[in-house]
Amino acid sequence: MTEFKGPQELPFVPDDLSVPQFILDSHHLSQPVVKTDIPRFIDDETGRRIGIEEIRARTFGLANGMNSRWDIREDDVVCIFSPNHVDYPVAMWAILRLGATVTGANPAYTAEELVHQLQLTKAKILLIHPACLPVALQAARIAKLSPSYMALIEPANMEISLPTVPDLIADGLSRPPSFNERRLRPGEAKTKIAFLILSSGTTGKPKGVRLSHYAVIANTVQSAVHMGLSPNYASDENNRFRAGDVMIGLPPFYHIFGLIPVLHFSVFAGMSLVVIPKFNFVDMLKSIERYRINHLLVVPPQVVLLCKHPAVKNFDLKCIRTILSGAAPLASETIIALAQIFPHTAIGQGYGMTEATGISFARIDKHVDTSGSTGRLVPGVVARVVKSDGSLAGCGEAGHLIISSPSLASGYLNNEEATKETFVDGWLHTGDEVIINEEAEVFVIDRIKELIKVKGFQVAPAELEGLLLDHPDVADVCVVGIPDDYSGELPLAFVVPSPSAAERIKSRPEESDKVKAELVKHVADAKVHYKHLKGGVEFIDVIPKNPSGKLLRRFLRERAKALRAKGKTPRPSTVKAAL
Repeated sequence: MTEFKGPQELPFVPDDLSVPQFILDSHHLSQPVVKTDIPRFIDDETGRRIGIEEIRARTFGLANGMNSRWDIREDDVVCIFSPNHVDYPVAMWAILRLGATVTGANPAYTAEELVHQLQLTKAKILLIHPACLPVALQAARIAKLSPSYMALIEPANMEISLPTVPDLIADGLSRPPSFNERRLRPGEAKTKIAFLILSSGTTGKPKGVRLSHYAVIANTVQSAVHMGLSPNYASDENNRFRAGDVMIGLPPFYHIFGLIPVLHFSVFAGMSLVVIPKFNFVDMLKSIERYRINHLLVVPPQVVLLCKHPAVKNFDLKCIRTILSGAAPLASETIIALAQIFPHTAIGQGYGMTEATGISFARIDKHVDTSGSTGRLVPGVVARVVKSDGSLAGCGEAGHLIISSPSLASGYLNNEEATKETFVDGWLHTGDEVIINEEAEVFVIDRIKELIKVKGFQVAPAELEGLLLDHPDVADVCVVGIPDDYSGELPLAFVVPSPSAAERIKSRPEESDKVKAELVKHVADAKVHYKHLKGGVEFIDVIPKNPSGKLLRRFLRERAKALRAKGKTPRPSTVKAAL
């Protein structure tokens, strides 16, 4: 039986600790010894620095204040509806100290989307950022959640009077403890749910993923071992990650990428996390320069901007030691372009999913990861690659990835059917088409359902997107398949023109067809015939994506079908004649 494992062994992972007990109260053998004067959080806007002792005090104070006010019970659910904030992790850890469960909501949600999350998780309390309050109040009315069970993350001048997290912390620190934090029984951390994280929701309504305390702790340890952390690691200046380094806190904390590889790993590793609530590319460059940020954990659209945005050359970015892209595949062409712009920076990818947390991470023994690789399997992950005929693939063969890992979720909330389909006999069926080589490096071809079938050949959208992003007239792109009676499907590229191309098209409308023809030729010159853009090129203002950076292909598939129905996309004969 062909199974793949990374070369490192996973050490003991405690199964009787909650997440805050592990992160704030204990020390693990894979963890660096960290000086207490290193700030763990830095507020991007104000520069405020928060050390580990203040974090512990605020976490206890908030837990005590919340319990005194709301009498939170074991396994109650508290929803945090906020962008990244320095008190976001404090709120999470306070909720977990009370034995309750956290569900983080996307701050860009509409009221209808928030209602779905509140009703699915049966959230009892809602912690809200002031900017999100109008939507929260509308959703709370529909979900029948009383304002008396709400609080604001930070003070604000609002018409409605609500307590704030600082108020609750001050109240909790001023009174005797109102709760008894318990130590979990041996093995209980594997079954007790810490987080209910909503899946990306690219098909149907998002599902609630049940993530245990043990899963979060295990993946933090997996990451630490993979990255080579140890008690003495911080003293070696040749190491990639060092205690006292500065990491960017840009990926949202309600998402698995921001929650574990960014938030929990940075605190565990003794780094300072610059907490950024909202993405603006130029502001991000300013923050990198201001705080001398060493590690960028970002998503592919931000990597594309690092490659193409003219403002990059205006900033001193020599402090960047690592750029790690995650949450969605990054094309090989983009990695190459990034390495040329940042020749002294280690560059790689990570791969994971809400149901599995981290699966593979960039290798620390390589300056730039193997082209197309999402890194090497982390310790503790066992992978199988299943071919279409049900047999197991060997090294270098493509197939459906299924994995076993101590960091797997325990299934979907109140959805036994989906749980049985995805979690089978302890193995997670990822839905991803991959290749794994002899060094346990993972190459994600694409989502199985997103592969385009042209005359029986499989075409990976990510491959064509990477090629198109290398063209100077392309700022962003998404490739989808459109139905075709003859070929089955044909690749169609939705393209956001670069500023210079957009200006040319605006001033001279005939440039539109010229640019489209050039992009079709660009692909035809580089790829085998069945990968050519015989579905054509359509210009679009913005590529729809979810907050983690994944392309929402279904929206563009529907748009492509509508264009085809109206006869507004090229037919194969038309494209063939143009070539």
